[in-house]
Amino acid sequence: MEKIKTLGFGASGSLIGGKTLELMEFERNEPKPDEILIDVLYCGVCHSDLHQVNNDWKNTIYPCVPGHEIIGKVISTGSAVTKFKAGDVVGVGCMIDSCKTCSACSDGEEQFCEGPHGQTMTYNGYWKPEPDFNTFGGYATNIVAQEKFVMRIPQNLEISAVAPILCAGVTTYSPLKHFGVKAGHKVGIIGIGGLGHIAVKIAKAMGASVTAITSKEEKRAAALEIGADEVLISEDKEAMEANAAKFDFLLCTIPYAFDVNDYIPLIRRRGALVTVGLLGPYKAPTNNMEVAKFSSTIGGSLIGGTAETQEVLDFCAEHQILPEVQFINIDEINTAFDKIKDEEVRFRYVIDMASLKAKQ
Repeated sequence: MEKIKTLGFGASGSLIGGKTLELMEFERNEPKPDEILIDVLYCGVCHSDLHQVNNDWKNTIYPCVPGHEIIGKVISTGSAVTKFKAGDVVGVGCMIDSCKTCSACSDGEEQFCEGPHGQTMTYNGYWKPEPDFNTFGGYATNIVAQEKFVMRIPQNLEISAVAPILCAGVTTYSPLKHFGVKAGHKVGIIGIGGLGHIAVKIAKAMGASVTAITSKEEKRAAALEIGADEVLISEDKEAMEANAAKFDFLLCTIPYAFDVNDYIPLIRRRGALVTVGLLGPYKAPTNNMEVAKFSSTIGGSLIGGTAETQEVLDFCAEHQILPEVQFINIDEINTAFDKIKDEEVRFRYVIDMASLKAKQ
């Protein structure tokens, strides 16, 4: 198969402490009949990129080229592609392929692919990684994806800012939709960062009364600015007690280990708390006495499939929702990682990939 030369930013070699991304060249395969070659225009910077590069989940395959919030323009298509043509503006999220035959894939929920390898992630290979198979993400000049995993970008969404919807957007939209959030519901969004700020906007558009829950008083003004009806400071014990049993639904977007027991008392009877930012254990075991007291549901949620990804793009277009982004050049990516770790970004970095192409 013909190869396509690609320039990207990634981490190579074995892990020793933190990783620094640097310029590298690699090759992609030419598109198969059902695949699309895309010129990457913009790529969001997700907290998962930082986790994966630093092997926080103990499954990273190096070299690792991150990036799964991708906006680009179709360069060419395989002979069997029917939905897209050269020149179309498109998006690629967390997956680029799956088995396409299992029950989950048939239902458009490829994130739960039951095939032998699970879904093919946009970077770091299969969901169940194999050392001899790797994929490289959107911190690159181009990417190849299977047609089903390429999203149509609504014309009324600004393409320079839309990239985070492809991960942060669908990751928060999916549980809000699954648990039936609607007008009249009281929803709390825990953590007002890359995921949380989009969740506030989506929950508001669904008709809910939305409270932003943050540990930082300095985020109060920003949370109200993006549409929150109220702000609750989690370190204020009296305020937390005053909000006991208030919320029908809590969505937690904190990306590191935290004590979920701090938030369970906020759930009203038969309400739910879903965590989307953390892939790992809570800081302390869940107190099931508190969970059972109001028959609460404590759960998790994993990104979203192709159907929901297109759905959230269309939803955001209908309600004029765009992420709050800061644009960076590719040379600033390592500094951006540090600032994400220190929670200094408002609220999502997006790389202008013209800065990488200038290096060719």
